Amino acid sequence: MSRLPTKSDVLEWIEQNPTQTAKRDIAKAFGIKGAARIDLKRVLKELEAEGHLEKRKRSYQDPDRLPPVSVLQITGPDADGDLFAKPMEWRGEGKEPLVLVIPRASDPALGAGDRILARLTQIKNEAHHYEARLIRRIGTNPRRVVGVFRKTAEGGRIQPIDKGLDKEWHVEAGATHGAKDGELVEAEQAGPKGRMGLPRARIVERLGDPSAPKAVSLIAIHQHGIPDSFPDAAIAEADRAKPVALNGREDLRDLPLITIDPSDARDHDDACYAHADEDPKNAGGHVVWVAIADVAAYVTAGSALDREARKRGNSTYFPDRVVPMLPDRLSGDLCSLHEGVPRACIAVRMVLDAAGNKLGHSFHRALMRSPASLHYDEVQAAIDGQPNDRTAPLLEPVLQPLYAAYHALMQARARRQPLELDLPERQIVLADDGTVTSVRFKERLDAHRLIEEFMVLANVSAAETLIAKKVPLVFRVHEEPSPEKLDALRETAKASGYTLAKGQVLKTAHLNRLLNDAAGSDDAEIINMTTLRSMTQAYYSPDNLGHFGLALPRYAHFTSPIRRYADLVVHRALIAAHGWGKDGLRVEDHEELEQIGTHISETERRSMVAERDTTDRYLASYLSERVGNEFTGRISGIARFGIFVKLDETGADGLVPMRSIGNEYFHFDAEANTLMGADSGQIISLGQRATVRLAEATPVTGGIALELLALEGTKLAQGSRSPAGRSPRRRSVKAKRKSDKIKRKVKRSRR
Repeated sequence: MSRLPTKSDVLEWIEQNPTQTAKRDIAKAFGIKGAARIDLKRVLKELEAEGHLEKRKRSYQDPDRLPPVSVLQITGPDADGDLFAKPMEWRGEGKEPLVLVIPRASDPALGAGDRILARLTQIKNEAHHYEARLIRRIGTNPRRVVGVFRKTAEGGRIQPIDKGLDKEWHVEAGATHGAKDGELVEAEQAGPKGRMGLPRARIVERLGDPSAPKAVSLIAIHQHGIPDSFPDAAIAEADRAKPVALNGREDLRDLPLITIDPSDARDHDDACYAHADEDPKNAGGHVVWVAIADVAAYVTAGSALDREARKRGNSTYFPDRVVPMLPDRLSGDLCSLHEGVPRACIAVRMVLDAAGNKLGHSFHRALMRSPASLHYDEVQAAIDGQPNDRTAPLLEPVLQPLYAAYHALMQARARRQPLELDLPERQIVLADDGTVTSVRFKERLDAHRLIEEFMVLANVSAAETLIAKKVPLVFRVHEEPSPEKLDALRETAKASGYTLAKGQVLKTAHLNRLLNDAAGSDDAEIINMTTLRSMTQAYYSPDNLGHFGLALPRYAHFTSPIRRYADLVVHRALIAAHGWGKDGLRVEDHEELEQIGTHISETERRSMVAERDTTDRYLASYLSERVGNEFTGRISGIARFGIFVKLDETGADGLVPMRSIGNEYFHFDAEANTLMGADSGQIISLGQRATVRLAEATPVTGGIALELLALEGTKLAQGSRSPAGRSPRRRSVKAKRKSDKIKRKVKRSRR
């Protein structure tokens, strides 16, 4: 083709070929040579002036920055020994940016020509443009092991902490990384079997004392059997993945879909945008867009990536690391909706009326480009009158319409009455060496609630669409509490002076009334905790049984396919329902949905337990240096063997053993859930304020032992427990027998 292309021709080419949009690519595509290039340049300039194109670094797309996770090729060290690399996917026509690789001591040696996956940080005012930290070398996926290092004359051996690995690993003298005997280490396979048939390993990280904080999450990963290394086949598939082009998708790249996440977010799987509805029939209404990463485009059913994602079920989050459901090439790069780069997505457009009622919705498979990746604090600060350089340009056109739609949704929420628990979320803050520097409670902002409400609305829309189109899916199911748990909640409420009505169909509105009555009182925390404990565990199922906690008749997870397999299943169901391609839910998958639901419900619980155990160990480690200190808290649990006290400062739960409570015997009343002193008659019940002394904190187990000093500001009543340690129960029985004997003698003498 030698004729000068029209503006429509050029735009169509750029849409269909987002990775080949430099002027020379366009000229080559249309067969333009020589002086005709001047005319092409004029056409491109006109398109740029009209706002159809944006020229950056001589390329008519958006290549002004590299993705945070990129594939690089090592170009070799310079004269000073610094290691440099070039990006493999640079789209600009000009010279690619210079990347300085910052190696860690544990990184493998890299040479010219090696391809690596690296995490990038943009650098200003330096000769290089980015600094890179190695994630791994492409093409290698060495097996890893965590264990205790035992030094030997030949180097050493590693005793794995994983119960499933009984065979030791041999470490040669030059591969110990300076590890000391008894240290917890992480190692990778360094070659074929060596001495005595043992696999050879190279230590890549010293984790120190097995009870130290840095080892905590690794121990939990192995204890609970959470897969933390990807099979070679899955890694190879991820490495071969390329950015998705437009190719029949809707073009939403001009829609300002922003991501709002925590400041330390490792991935961005959802973006949103809202504007006033221009339809005169919906005065005061809103249009809300929610776009979700199109993971199904990269993880196809039956592939190695799919098998591993299904096996894991979900990502698992620890204070110091994430065990992702997908390799970093996908979860941190191609499937993450990073700022300024085209990304495949599945978006839902929802129309709300002025009161927040959803009037309709539609789904779209598209290509988007987020103009900004923001975090909650800066978004809230902008709305509160303190915008920064990033949020100021977005305040009026993007952020304010989002909040307007959110306020309408809050009206609908108030009418729906989902369960309104007030339970602050703990955040453990770690230093670089893995020690806990502080434990604090996360602040709940309207920015958090905004994203939550938009995600709930999108999830509801997905469920409604698939039900209407009669396509099977996995629902997120949350059944109502059992009668036994409700009775326990009623008893707790009654003991605190509140009432939970009986003899009627339970609704979340009834529970909210109880929570509202207790709000602001000393009983608020215990009422919230007891209400939470009365709830059933949510799970995944192909049967729609509704979501009690959200007060919704139909609900499915759609918004987090990077970290939840359930959402990926729903995405595939939507693809099949709309006929968007061959990567949708297959007919043979329908029969497996029940099995999938059961499995991913189990992996979710596994992650929850591992995360909770890790938090307990970190808290115990944090408190271990404060043994002997006094703390305030509230009684959060009562059992036959003792009482649990939740500490105000950290939210940690510690046990006061029964044997250490006062100097008298305490009777346990299971029905009333109380303890009563045998001599003093003192009642210990849920929710009471307590002053305790930290007696013991064991990081290895996460156990915290406390000594009870006072209740409700009053020192514990002292009974007559013998200092010699005789059982007060036996003494009381003996005393009763003696009393009965005396009474019998008196009766005989009176006859």
